[in-house]
Amino acid sequence: MNLFKRAWWRLTATPGKALMLTGLFFVICALVLSGFLIRSAADRAAADAKRTVGAVATLSLDINALMAAGQAESGGANGLRIDASDRLRSGQADRLGASPAVTGFSYKVESAGQPTDRLKLYRAVEPPPATDTESGDFFRIDGVRDLAATPSFRNGTSKIVAGKGIGPDTGSGVLVLEKRLAEANKLKVGDKVTVRPFRGDGSTPEPEEFTVGGIYVNDTASSSHYVPALAEPGNVIHASPDAAGALSAITPTDEGSDIQEATFTLRSPEDLPELRKAAEELGLDPEIYPLAVNDKQYQQLVGPITRTAGFATLTVWLVSLAGLAVVSLIVASALRERRQELGILLAMGERKPRLLGQHLVEIAACALIAIGLAVPASQALAATVGSGLLAGEVSEAKKDSSAEQQNDYANSMGAAPEEEEPAAEPIDALDVRLTAGDVGRVGAAGLGIAAAATLVPGYRVLRLKPRQILTKGD
Repeated sequence: MNLFKRAWWRLTATPGKALMLTGLFFVICALVLSGFLIRSAADRAAADAKRTVGAVATLSLDINALMAAGQAESGGANGLRIDASDRLRSGQADRLGASPAVTGFSYKVESAGQPTDRLKLYRAVEPPPATDTESGDFFRIDGVRDLAATPSFRNGTSKIVAGKGIGPDTGSGVLVLEKRLAEANKLKVGDKVTVRPFRGDGSTPEPEEFTVGGIYVNDTASSSHYVPALAEPGNVIHASPDAAGALSAITPTDEGSDIQEATFTLRSPEDLPELRKAAEELGLDPEIYPLAVNDKQYQQLVGPITRTAGFATLTVWLVSLAGLAVVSLIVASALRERRQELGILLAMGERKPRLLGQHLVEIAACALIAIGLAVPASQALAATVGSGLLAGEVSEAKKDSSAEQQNDYANSMGAAPEEEEPAAEPIDALDVRLTAGDVGRVGAAGLGIAAAATLVPGYRVLRLKPRQILTKGD
């Protein structure tokens, strides 16, 4: 007799057991498919976050590695003596920024300038009598490639109010002054000013002339008490890299001005090896000029949803293994109940694979019906359960972020630390989509459980001979 007919008769003759198996497979498949959907939604969100945020890689000079290589030595009171050829230069950062893996880059040239008759220091409070002001009476000059990419402008604590900021296309010799400094000196955009370089060696070099390209305002208020001019936020001047280099104590070379570090925005954290290879091709020793990736924003975005997806993946495995165990026990029990049927069919000449196939068809039929019912139910289940789990993870992540900020504030002894990266709100929504691939995976999982649950206990019974099956007790 055809094994499919026998399977059909068996299912219709025992509808209670068929419904029980179908219900069990429905629960298993609905949970497994929900886990797949949550995992897929998390993967899509992570991919979108990578494209949106990317990652920031920082290139800097490792002084310790340079000393270990014998390329730096103590300069006594002047600190370390580093050869000009070993310093990190803006020209090297410019060439590395042309790599296809880089979507944007920036660097800063730190220097200082002394006041002149054409640009005097801004003082909110005049120094008390007999106060020695020479040690701190100079401007802080920050040479930047892209002013909009600096932390204060990204975070909104500073903004341009007149003229333009500094960008990759800005000409040479451009300064952007703080509004308080510009008003104190009665300057406007387009005016010429002079600043004397601060070499740090007691010399008085000739002043350099620059153009005021823009005026910005910073939210940091001036102190109500006297502070050195260097600590006054109104005396911070942003400059084009060449302008800051002209004022720097370290003389620029053909490779450009000396920089402490350069930051590169990558398409994703996986592009770091490509950037490292480009740096080595430029002759930058990876030990002395290490590249470190900062994916803080990316982790802030995808941290909660990744943990939710991890829980969903664990659920899939636990449900699959538990389902396999339960279905195996049910099938083994059913086979014991049908020992006489199996022995008679074998005695009549039926082959063992066909008998095993009949049981497999019965279980697979229940599994297929359950998969069909689980497909529409699992999408709603994944959206509901996934959103609940994600909301909990997002809440926990915000608490951790708040605690971290409080610790940073305490460690800074009351001065609010300036964030290197603007805070990113974590992804708090799941875009659950049912695809053919997800249905195919849950179908393979359901049928795989059905096959394993049938073949393992079935093999133990059918390896016996018909006489042993009919005469051996339970």
